[in-house]
Amino acid sequence: MVKSYLDFEQPIAEVENKILELESSDLSKEVIKSEVISLNESAVKLTEKIYSNLTPWQNVQVARHPERPHFIDYIERIADSFDELHGDRHFSDDRAVLGGIGSIGDYKVVLIGHEKGRTTEEKIEHNFGMSQPEGYRKACRLMKLAERFKLPIITLVDTPGAYPGIDSEERGQSEAIAYNLQIMSSLKTPILVNIVGEGGSGGALALGVGDHISMLEHATYSVASPEACASIVWRDSAMAPQAAEAMKISAESILGLKLIDEIIKEPLGGAHRNFDQTSENLKNSILLSLDRLTQESIPSLLEARYKRLMDYGSL
Repeated sequence: MVKSYLDFEQPIAEVENKILELESSDLSKEVIKSEVISLNESAVKLTEKIYSNLTPWQNVQVARHPERPHFIDYIERIADSFDELHGDRHFSDDRAVLGGIGSIGDYKVVLIGHEKGRTTEEKIEHNFGMSQPEGYRKACRLMKLAERFKLPIITLVDTPGAYPGIDSEERGQSEAIAYNLQIMSSLKTPILVNIVGEGGSGGALALGVGDHISMLEHATYSVASPEACASIVWRDSAMAPQAAEAMKISAESILGLKLIDEIIKEPLGGAHRNFDQTSENLKNSILLSLDRLTQESIPSLLEARYKRLMDYGSL
């Protein structure tokens, strides 16, 4: 598989391409082994240097990386079983939001998340992770099911935003998002929210109310995309890097604003470098939170959730 490198990763690409050239050369195995070890060490140090000092805009690019793991990739690795459920019982089965009943460790849970797709055909099928209202209504149906059967809810958020097309607006996009916010704020079951890629606008918020909210290290969370913000504020989408800086959309900034509870470590170079390690880190976080939240009484759980919502914006 050919790796994709972001602009600021080109120095890493040069070193790793040298490794590939060496491994396919006619040099002796001893010479190749020695050179490869040296170059691998250089690649690691270079990656550590670059990723220890990412700008907010570079972090946005990592969150959007075309090879970053998606909902299906995580489910394959963290869920011991998963049975997908379809449809909102009103209009159709939106493929930008997937969900179903599964198990993680000793826990039976309902898993819901955005799926962007990998190939061109998959991206079209999943509408690039931008859900129409029936996707959020499907999620709402599954969340009510979880409450009925006393199953914890786990959401994986990764969307640039809700689909903004006129057909979505005609079918009540804003109402569907608002209704999810209302329902999630009062569901009588634990809710774990995990922002694993882009946490964009109302599309993210519709799956984003919970009792424990985590973000992967290089995920983003914002009221709008940096490009949209730049177009509104400066009337120039080219100002997106400056907008990303001002919006404080990185995990560390969001944690500092007390909008999330935890930052989950990613492998060196981002989640796309090692799906298995990223999934293991995510699974461990989920299991620890489930151990804690399932011991809480429902009244205390709801009281803490309400307090969290009321404290937003206070530092």
